[in-house]
Amino acid sequence: MEASCISYKETGFFSPTVIDYIENRADLQPFYGYRPDMDGFAEVLKNKKVVADREILYRVLSKQYAEKSESPKAGKSESEANVKRITYNVQPLTAQNIELLKLNNTYTITTGHQLNIFAGPLYFLYKIATAIKLAQQLKTAHPDKNFVPVYWMASEDHDFAEINYTNIGGKKVHWWYEASGATGRINPDTMRQALNQYKGVLGMEGHAVEVAEIVETAYTQFDKLADATRYLVNALFGQYGLVIIDADDHEFKKQFAPKMEQDIINQNSFKNITATNEQLHKLGVHIQVNPREINFFYLKDSLRERVIFEHDNYQVMNTEIRFTEAELKEEIADYPERFSPNVVMRPLYQECILPNIAYIGGGAEVVYWLELKANFDFYKVDFPILILRNSALVVKKDQAAKVKHMDLTAADLFKPNDTLKTDWIKKHSNHNLSLEGEWREMSALFEKIKLRSYKIDPTLSPSASAVQARLKHAIDNLEKKLIKAEKRNYATRLEQLAVVKAELFPKDSLQERTENFGLMYVRWGQSFIDELVRHFEPLAFEFTVLTEE
Repeated sequence: MEASCISYKETGFFSPTVIDYIENRADLQPFYGYRPDMDGFAEVLKNKKVVADREILYRVLSKQYAEKSESPKAGKSESEANVKRITYNVQPLTAQNIELLKLNNTYTITTGHQLNIFAGPLYFLYKIATAIKLAQQLKTAHPDKNFVPVYWMASEDHDFAEINYTNIGGKKVHWWYEASGATGRINPDTMRQALNQYKGVLGMEGHAVEVAEIVETAYTQFDKLADATRYLVNALFGQYGLVIIDADDHEFKKQFAPKMEQDIINQNSFKNITATNEQLHKLGVHIQVNPREINFFYLKDSLRERVIFEHDNYQVMNTEIRFTEAELKEEIADYPERFSPNVVMRPLYQECILPNIAYIGGGAEVVYWLELKANFDFYKVDFPILILRNSALVVKKDQAAKVKHMDLTAADLFKPNDTLKTDWIKKHSNHNLSLEGEWREMSALFEKIKLRSYKIDPTLSPSASAVQARLKHAIDNLEKKLIKAEKRNYATRLEQLAVVKAELFPKDSLQERTENFGLMYVRWGQSFIDELVRHFEPLAFEFTVLTEE
């Protein structure tokens, strides 16, 4: 593929706060640590204080990557039952990276996402590819240190409606199931209908069989969605040494237990983040998340409900479960895995169990991380460098030919439909559709009229200005009618333009937010992943257009 780039601002799809962060707006600087550039990484590496227990990290990851075997039927030995053994096919580089995490000169580059079925929309993969590329670039810049790309599975998230579907080739594949509790603990054994539908869309050409085998194994050979997702993501990115972590674990939570107890009882995160949000609001930042008094859920079996403080007790909403303060402390000490951080405490948890120096997220994530630094400071945990993930538009060869035939640039494609059509008409019409020159002449004439009116009677000047404004409105309307008439003359060409635009921007949204990776993998195989890693530039902060040659 051939890559070209345009600025995020030029796309029109990114919030003002994200653009301000990229452009180093001065009054945002107190809300993060180091700048997202090589100088920033050099500084953070000099000052980083790792609070994670590396031995625990190594031990838990080794356990999570261990092979999974199906249990033999009752009364039969493993050999008699011919038990299948399913492995994650851990690539040498991933195994090496897990080992490297024990060393004090190893750091992680982390991205996180929900457990979207079939890897959800494309940006799921773009986050991971960005982490991999940044780890590679940091290793080149700092050869005496090691950098491990990490995908943090949001296995404790309970919003099943956000992950139970994907869009592929214009078709929505839906997992119809009533789920509750942490999504990572859900058994995917009811996914057969969705699995068959997804494989049906893939067809039998190109690399379709390869993709079908990956998803078939992922969703039929594991009894937890977290394990299925690990298998799928490992199959796509394992060769790059990606390490996949599931933080829904007793040992990890045990490390975090003192901060959990302190925060639930003293409500520190609520106080710290609320104060920060007030400051950000004054700067015109749209607040992404608001903290609660208690920012933890109680997690057990198929239950994940908020913990609240009422009537001198800690209660789990929608249940009969309640604790006194002493009982709460005992529960946290004995069963820390039953307490699940929400969106504002999960980042702190992440930084406490990983030797992390960078977090890669989408635009909304970068903004909500800006809300969190005061809380990190309070708990004396280093704040990571925030990296806006790479974004991409993938243009197939036939689409590229149409774009070229229509005389469009990559930047043109991001314009709103009406603007794109209007600009195209103005550029390609045989007629001059702009009345700008004529209006300049009229404006000069009106200046003379206003001057004459003023000399006769100063009170007449506003009347002349009002006439000028009405005429300008009429001229603008006339120009729009000229353009509209010319659009009718080029209706066929504009329809072709609309078709190309709809293919590349489904539902007038970015391709990466809608389309699944499946058909692209069918077309290009593993080289599609390779091209993402090859062309992404995590610290350039530009939108990448990948065009098939």
